[in-house]
Amino acid sequence: MSSLSRELVFLILQFLDEEKFKETVHKLEQESGFYFNMKYFEDEVQNGNWDEVERYLGGFTKVDDNRYSMKIFFEIRKQKYLESLDKHDRAKAVDILVKDLKVFASFNEELFKEITQLLTLENFRENEQLSKYGDTKSARAIMLVELKKLIEANPLFRDKLQFPNLKSSRLRTLINQSLNWQHQLCKNPRPNPDIKTLFVDHTCGQPNGALAPSPSNNPLLGPIPKAGGFPPLGAHGPFQPTPTPVPTQLAGWMTNPPAVTYPAVSGGAIGLGAPANPAAILKHPRTPNTNPAVDYPSADSDHVSKRTRPIGISDEVNLPVNILPVTYPQSHGQAMYTPDDLPKTVARTLNQGSTPMSMDFHPMHQTILLVGTNVGDIGLWDVGTRERLILRNFKVWELGQCSMTFQAALVKDPSVSVNRIIWSPDGSLFGVAYSRHIVQIYSYHGGDDIRQHLEIDAHAGGVNDIAFAHPNKQLCIITCGDDKTIKVWDATNGTKQYTFEGHDAPVYSVCPHYKENIQFIFSTALDGKIKAWLYDNLGSRVDYDAPGHWCTTMAYSADGSRLFSCGTSKEGESFIVEWNESEGAVKRTYQGFRKRSLGVVQFDTTKNRFLAAGDEFLIKFWDMDNINLLTTIDAEGGLPASPRIRFNKEGTLLAVSTHDNGIKILANADGLRMLRAFENRSFDASRTVSEVVSKPIISPMTAAAAAAAVATSSGIADRAIPPVSISAMNGDNRNSVDVKPRITDESMDKARIWKLTEITEATQCRSLRLVDNLRTSKISRLIYTNSGVAILALASNAIHLLWKWPRNERNSSGKATASVSPQLWQPPSGILMTNDITDTNPEEAVPCFALSKNDSYVMSASGGKISLFNMMTFKTMTTFMPPPPAATFLAFHPQDNNIIAIGMDDSTIQIYNVRVDEVKSKLRGHSKRITGLAFSNVLNVLVSSGADAQICVWSTDGWEKQRSRSLQIPSGRTTSNISDTRVQFHQDQIHFLAVHETQIAIYETNKLECVKQWVPPENASRISHATFSCDSQLIYASFLDATVCIFSASNLRLRCRILPAAYLPSNVRTTVHPLVIAAHPLEPNQFALGLTDGGVHVLEPLESEGKWGVAPPAENGSASSMSTPPPAGASSSDQPQR
Repeated sequence: MSSLSRELVFLILQFLDEEKFKETVHKLEQESGFYFNMKYFEDEVQNGNWDEVERYLGGFTKVDDNRYSMKIFFEIRKQKYLESLDKHDRAKAVDILVKDLKVFASFNEELFKEITQLLTLENFRENEQLSKYGDTKSARAIMLVELKKLIEANPLFRDKLQFPNLKSSRLRTLINQSLNWQHQLCKNPRPNPDIKTLFVDHTCGQPNGALAPSPSNNPLLGPIPKAGGFPPLGAHGPFQPTPTPVPTQLAGWMTNPPAVTYPAVSGGAIGLGAPANPAAILKHPRTPNTNPAVDYPSADSDHVSKRTRPIGISDEVNLPVNILPVTYPQSHGQAMYTPDDLPKTVARTLNQGSTPMSMDFHPMHQTILLVGTNVGDIGLWDVGTRERLILRNFKVWELGQCSMTFQAALVKDPSVSVNRIIWSPDGSLFGVAYSRHIVQIYSYHGGDDIRQHLEIDAHAGGVNDIAFAHPNKQLCIITCGDDKTIKVWDATNGTKQYTFEGHDAPVYSVCPHYKENIQFIFSTALDGKIKAWLYDNLGSRVDYDAPGHWCTTMAYSADGSRLFSCGTSKEGESFIVEWNESEGAVKRTYQGFRKRSLGVVQFDTTKNRFLAAGDEFLIKFWDMDNINLLTTIDAEGGLPASPRIRFNKEGTLLAVSTHDNGIKILANADGLRMLRAFENRSFDASRTVSEVVSKPIISPMTAAAAAAAVATSSGIADRAIPPVSISAMNGDNRNSVDVKPRITDESMDKARIWKLTEITEATQCRSLRLVDNLRTSKISRLIYTNSGVAILALASNAIHLLWKWPRNERNSSGKATASVSPQLWQPPSGILMTNDITDTNPEEAVPCFALSKNDSYVMSASGGKISLFNMMTFKTMTTFMPPPPAATFLAFHPQDNNIIAIGMDDSTIQIYNVRVDEVKSKLRGHSKRITGLAFSNVLNVLVSSGADAQICVWSTDGWEKQRSRSLQIPSGRTTSNISDTRVQFHQDQIHFLAVHETQIAIYETNKLECVKQWVPPENASRISHATFSCDSQLIYASFLDATVCIFSASNLRLRCRILPAAYLPSNVRTTVHPLVIAAHPLEPNQFALGLTDGGVHVLEPLESEGKWGVAPPAENGSASSMSTPPPAGASSSDQPQR
């Protein structure tokens, strides 16, 4: 409801109170939720009217909204329960316990048990905590003090505890003013008018009994604007009128919309003599509206306000919608097309090699297709010949010309995705918008000839969209980005021409267009706002809410006569609508989407007649003039849940992305004839397609790491095995490399040869990439659920992804496996678990999360507040601890889920009690941010690690620091200033694993001594992450060159190495690598990788092998000092919280 409607409710509340309608007043307070009457609430609590107390509260909050609400309802129900016990009415007490208090058992089972035990006491005051409970009256008074504090602290009650300061009888005053105004408009006003009703406008009768003339016919007053539209810009509007007249079709858009649902005044005038310029209507005196409904507010009122932003997930969400319009001219002859003209037949299947994010056909050459992917690659295909003409990996052309922020971010994380790729109107240029700061413009000269034209450091953060336009008859480039701006650039030299500011969230898409020689740009933002801009500096002409209030893009039909938008709400509901431009209102909403889409729906238009969208693993088509679904096709299967789609300009071909990094080309009859014509041509034999069949490139870092991955050490790295040559690096795909272990006793059998298992191709292991239907973003954190049936990932865009494995004939256990694909799971509500990232920079945020032992809750943060999510419903239970400082690591206490250790970016560790919302202790011992925390439930200690390469041990009894030590960085090795150090306890709970980019080490906790250390050789790729297997017998380690090494934990000897070719497509760039690795909690030989391109891979050895390689023989003197753990899986609480 708008702000003015809200104020009207307050006026009605004041009127009802003055007229002594007491019950109605409180009913309206509760139903509107605008004003919480604390005095009324206190009276009802003191009188013990518990049903009314909860009913009234229910208008403002529910039990599970947040921790404050939960505590409010708990205190009320606990008091009601204690009063029943005090009256010895045990039947009623049991009823309250079962119906009212049991809801809190899932959050704190121990407390619920304690409350239940009160039934066994003759007097509940025998309980120590209730020994001071007095009589009912005093207990209610004490509780009220606590309730008032909770209500005042609850953000849901913010701005609802204070009634506005109004003059008495304000509503009566406004009505009297309106009647006086109406009386002044009478042609023959009487000295003492007899006003008998408010239901119709007042007029004084003519002296001879005739009625007064209609105001619409009064030449002095001017014409009456019609009701129901939007007011145009004018001298009294929020912006001054521009020198260029606004086209009449846009008059309804070029203003702020009405803030309430009552009919407002629009720019279109009724009757003769309407002003030619719609803005001129505002220069006429305002006249009463003939509609009996309240005309409130008017366009030139001081109270016109923008609609409030919808409450939903945070702004920094980067999800794809691909709805670029088809811009070729064509007559609007709809009758000439039938559904048979739709491209439905699969004519080509292309293998791009990485996930297509955006596609666009050349405006002139109907078979030339541009593709941008999730790893920053751009491809140029001739779909007629099935030939990939170009494959370019992402590269910054002039890094020195880019901002230092971008340079630093690229060094920290080089992964980049294409957000949009598009041709210029004549096809001589194409632009690429990347997920990091820049756009690149290429010139196209036919065939495979593309040349670098412009590189622009356009936006801070991601560049979400790019388009071309011709304002002032000059080609320009339009971009928008995460920095909430739209920018216009000269397409010839890259000079910035305009910057449009006004959005409150990252700008998601732009749609330039022109009407009646007026050039303008529509823009949409991640809060669902639509704005429109002329090429001037006078601000936005539109502030409107799109259906769905989230990810929305807009597109015109090919002839520019009809405007459509496609959007997806935060709940997963998708909308395609057609807009009435003259009124700025939705003209029709198309039906046929599933209730909860699995991703953001993709959309395109063609032939001025058809709409198409990718949804539910299908392509759906609509006739533009019919809201009902026309037809659907599955393109012979293999599509993702929400495939990306793109028509060519004639509508004869349709490009559709597939789930296996491919593209299917669908064709209609005309398209098939065109493609067959290409097949019959003879081509120049000199053209090569080496880009299509190029071999995977092994970087020097990979070779170095592979050659020396068997280096080990005892204590400090002083016993490294010399590097051995790896023939597989030269193309030999043998499975093993002969390595002789160093044995100091020369009399031992030197003939004994141990073979290192090396996995070089996909057929040598089981690998499964998990399907993700949301916009790809790097995986920052990864963990298996403790039950082993699901994987939870946290992406860098603050969205959580949960994959669950089905229980079926192929997977009778229902556990995670690489042999069966899981489902990307969402609750029926369709909501996403999304962390708060308000006022944070996603590139600088340090994501973290921790899973409760029963898999019921996940605590998570991405640089903003910490959120507690319910894993079944994905609902945010509460948020707390707004930055600064920001949380960088989270760990649940092994004995009490209500206690969590929170590592902060200011180098402190806060011990926080969730139940009482209190920081119990603040630990100081590090000099940089906390990067790792691990509890030992045997030693009763907490081990912490930081970006300062320090390790500290803290007692969990008094939280004092027991000892600390710096990591032993090998001499000659340089480390970055913010290198993460992670810690994880061994299953014996006495030793722990420390992981740093320069080493893997095993420490003994009591003395904090390093007992084993493995250091990669110089010039080798650095370690990105490592973890124990669930039985602590293995250590899985990932590297920046995408190699995975598997060590025996007892001696840190390498037993198996997995090269990138075994699980990554051959043409994926070497910059794609695992950021995080997670071990299955019950299967020692299963692990998962979270990659920089947003992928999650599950890996297992072949069933015939059963394990990863063979343990290498122990070196003399290198026997482990750790006890050998049992073969069973690790305790569920021992999983590392990454």
